[in-house]
Amino acid sequence: MDRRNACRTLAAFAAFPIARVDAQPTDRIRVAWVSMDHDGSDSPPLAAFRAGMATLGYVEGRNLTLDGWWGQGSAERLQAMADDAKQPRPDVFVTQGGSALAPLLAARVRTPIVFGMSADPVEAKIVESYARPGGNITGVTLFAAELTGKRLGLLKAVLPDLKRVAVIANPQHPGSTKEVQAARDAAGALGLAVRYFPVQTESELDAALAEISKARIDAAMVIFDGFALENAARIGAYSVQNRIAVVAGWATAAQRGSLMAYGPVSAEIYRRVASYVDLIHKGAKPGDLPIEQPTQFEFVVNLHTAKALGLTIPASLLASADKVIQ
Repeated sequence: MDRRNACRTLAAFAAFPIARVDAQPTDRIRVAWVSMDHDGSDSPPLAAFRAGMATLGYVEGRNLTLDGWWGQGSAERLQAMADDAKQPRPDVFVTQGGSALAPLLAARVRTPIVFGMSADPVEAKIVESYARPGGNITGVTLFAAELTGKRLGLLKAVLPDLKRVAVIANPQHPGSTKEVQAARDAAGALGLAVRYFPVQTESELDAALAEISKARIDAAMVIFDGFALENAARIGAYSVQNRIAVVAGWATAAQRGSLMAYGPVSAEIYRRVASYVDLIHKGAKPGDLPIEQPTQFEFVVNLHTAKALGLTIPASLLASADKVIQ
């Protein structure tokens, strides 16, 4: 099993070394942090980005100005901010998620943009390719379809008699088709039957969860995106109430009640975003900087949920967990 230090860095990215604190930037940079959130008072992604910038020698108030562009849940609000010529113009935009990137694309912003997102940026037609994004956009993605097989393997390790698995995914999320197919391929190798439940609204999610219980499916895997994140607590509560083990791709799922989560370390994504901002500030063209995929992963187990489900987590799995929720 991969651990948090597992790496699969894109070979092309190696051509762009990462600056460290010993190469202190001397001139100022203005960065706009663009998010659909309400504010930055409790934003782990923003905190991770700030930490990454600090590691690279950027200090707010000295050589870094960081403006928060907060959508407060409204893409139209971000669109208006992007269109407003009176807004302080940043040197680089940093977008948290695809929902924050879309208004900038609609406004045809020419300023360099660095994204952190969960989708496949090529399938979303945001960039031309991972190796050469093109245009004024680059960034880091959480997308890693091959991890779906590992998650099914975790379910099988906890439930040796597992036969039927539900796969829940948002069909509108770029890359979800690849992840669902990867799940089908991995399930075949494990002798599992997969039933796919496409959901993109709360009512569709409720209907899918009800059908999973009715069909006597043994366990479920949730392919995570923004919609799944918003409903993580609902899915976790359903898992316990209906005694159906759930595995997902982000640690937040396990923290909110799902049995297990295995996937990229989201904070590391936004620390890595800072390195792109640094490279662009030093003259690199965004379109020449390869899109980076996850290089650090975490495995989280919720023992409280395991107890509620009447499950015993094998000692070998607990020993390999990066975090165990009691």
